[in-house]
Amino acid sequence: MAQLGSSNHSVYKVAMAISSVYPATGETLKTFEPHDKTEIERRLSLAESAFFSYRRTSYEERAELMRAMAEVIEKDQLAIAETMTLEMGKPVVQARNEVIKCVGVLRYYAEHGAAMLADEPIAGTSAKKGSYIKYQPIGPVLAVMPWNFPLWQVIRFAAPTFMIGNVALLKHASNVPQTALNIEDAALRAGFPEGVFQTLLVGGDRVKAVLEDDRVVAATVTGSEGAGRSVASIAGNVVKKTVLELGGADPFIVMPSADIGRAVETGVWARVQNNGQSCIAAKRFIIHEAIADEYEERYAEAMAKLVVGDPLDEATQVGPLATVQGRDEVNEQVADALSKGAKAICGGGMIDGPGWFVQPTALTGLTPDMRVYREEVFGPVASFFRASGIDEAIELANDTSFGLSSSVWTEDSAEQKRFADELEAGMVYVNAMTISYFDLPFGGVKRSGYGRELSPAGLREFTNIKTVYSD
Repeated sequence: MAQLGSSNHSVYKVAMAISSVYPATGETLKTFEPHDKTEIERRLSLAESAFFSYRRTSYEERAELMRAMAEVIEKDQLAIAETMTLEMGKPVVQARNEVIKCVGVLRYYAEHGAAMLADEPIAGTSAKKGSYIKYQPIGPVLAVMPWNFPLWQVIRFAAPTFMIGNVALLKHASNVPQTALNIEDAALRAGFPEGVFQTLLVGGDRVKAVLEDDRVVAATVTGSEGAGRSVASIAGNVVKKTVLELGGADPFIVMPSADIGRAVETGVWARVQNNGQSCIAAKRFIIHEAIADEYEERYAEAMAKLVVGDPLDEATQVGPLATVQGRDEVNEQVADALSKGAKAICGGGMIDGPGWFVQPTALTGLTPDMRVYREEVFGPVASFFRASGIDEAIELANDTSFGLSSSVWTEDSAEQKRFADELEAGMVYVNAMTISYFDLPFGGVKRSGYGRELSPAGLREFTNIKTVYSD
């Protein structure tokens, strides 16, 4: 079984401890006893009873609770951010920004969620006057979440869930238990009834039983392809809906008309944000051959200047990877490429000393026999390719089993239209890096998953879209 709730590709071990380990030193900070069967049963029963009452609350009541939760998180932002940094190595400045973003999404759906879920009149030859669509809650939803954005990816799911009237059960990654418990605590302190949001401190071996339980009606997964396959298989066998947001190998395409300075500056950040551990990070840089020499030179120079170090230091731009397994895998992928003829125009070496650090690296001369050509690289490593024109750029961009997002840099309107039409991805960002915005649908195609989060499209994923016919 793949490791559930993870964004890397390591193998799940049933004996994995639920522990906070500081990636900068390898020090175990705190260890938690997993919930046993009795406690899991108690929480499932509580979720069921909470749903029957919470679903009857009004949108106004839900919005008030969401605003209160936003206030709780906002007041505790420094402590919450530091906990994230200590658990998974995110630079603390980025951790604080993540907390602020979570506050914003709670307030956004408190303000706009009701309108997105309003009854919708039906127009059509079969519809009678007064027929409409009603969006209703469906019950407890299991969220299997990863460690890389341990607050944002949970709240991104929770905010729409709260507004719909569903209740949530969180199975978080086993290396961020304190963050998981912080979220449950914030919901309770905000006044949400007990059982509306609960954390399950369990390993991946417990997910199957929880998902098969009749009281759980659906599941959402953000994580590796293996995690998505496992959950989708279990859910499909018991006919329960899933939304999967999985891996990515997002292209970052730069054409001759682009502002190269902006494309370099944004491209570096798009690759190394969150220590390079992001499903929507730019991973494959496809540069038009007319500007490739200049772009690669400027990119390597900018990447070499990044400050790598203690994630609690506010000057740090790139911290350690979250797990020792993740560090080793990235180093192995880079070594494989170099051994087969790739060139590191920046980085490429190992970082000695404590902690799970990876040197920011840019690779050129990649060929299909190299692991980095086909695999998602979950760390600060950029892969460079050259294209003779837009046709080859699109062909290279689509030559992957993933299809999450993409970033294209061109001032040519005809090129912009072709990229928007022809890139096989759930999202296309023009002259911008991919960001998960409150009001835009988020999700991919191909092996990056299915379904959407956020926006009206995402809000309605876990609703009963009920037709009401009036004669």
